[in-house]
Amino acid sequence: MYEIDNEKFGVFLTQLRKEKNLTQKELAQKLFVSDKAVSKWERGLSMPDIALLFPLSDLLGVTVTELLSGQFIREPENLNVKEVEKLVTGTIGLSTKERHERKERRKRHIACYLACLAAVAVETGVLLALGFTCRELRENLALTELLCLLFGAWFCLFVKETLPAYYDENKISSYSDGIFRMNLAGVRFNNSNWPYILRAGRVWILSVAVLFPLLYFLIVRLFPAYVWESGKLFFSLTACLGLFVPMIVAGKRYE
Repeated sequence: MYEIDNEKFGVFLTQLRKEKNLTQKELAQKLFVSDKAVSKWERGLSMPDIALLFPLSDLLGVTVTELLSGQFIREPENLNVKEVEKLVTGTIGLSTKERHERKERRKRHIACYLACLAAVAVETGVLLALGFTCRELRENLALTELLCLLFGAWFCLFVKETLPAYYDENKISSYSDGIFRMNLAGVRFNNSNWPYILRAGRVWILSVAVLFPLLYFLIVRLFPAYVWESGKLFFSLTACLGLFVPMIVAGKRYE
């Protein structure tokens, strides 16, 4: 398959934009995308979606073929049809590659979640085998584990990995998706920090789901009974609400 030269495309795009006296933000607004997306195109880190090629070429005053080849073509009557086909095929290939990578990431997330479920099931079985009763596990672990697995399912199976473009244009610190609501004080959600926020959430919530039963076992076996009883609420709240700490750190770092 023909490979489009991303860097050449980016340099040419930058040249055309500047000739039109447009900033990245102004070009992005005309295409209804984020300025960060335009920045990535110009740095050769990604390519526009196929649906954007015609409006982008119209805005910049070139043909789609010129845009994809990264150069002006002054004699269109001499164009090689096969070369044009290769350019278009290359663009489709890039789009397909991005979808494939997204699909592979989703498979990894599903595998991690299923591994977490299996680990929690094994830990529950081990605790029962060691003499803990179902009532003890229900009273001390059930709520925390249920919340972790519920949020873990959202982070791994249902969350949208890309935010709408208006998040990149405005200072928005809240996100909603169905019944789920998220607000990180002081953090502006955008497509630069969103992947890192999600990764921090996944790592924390799945780790807590697996490690919380172990924490319960160690405290109950190594310390007097009152240590767990007096600190149970603190341990549970820290396990669940502590989720926001790494997410805020990741959000601020990559904002």
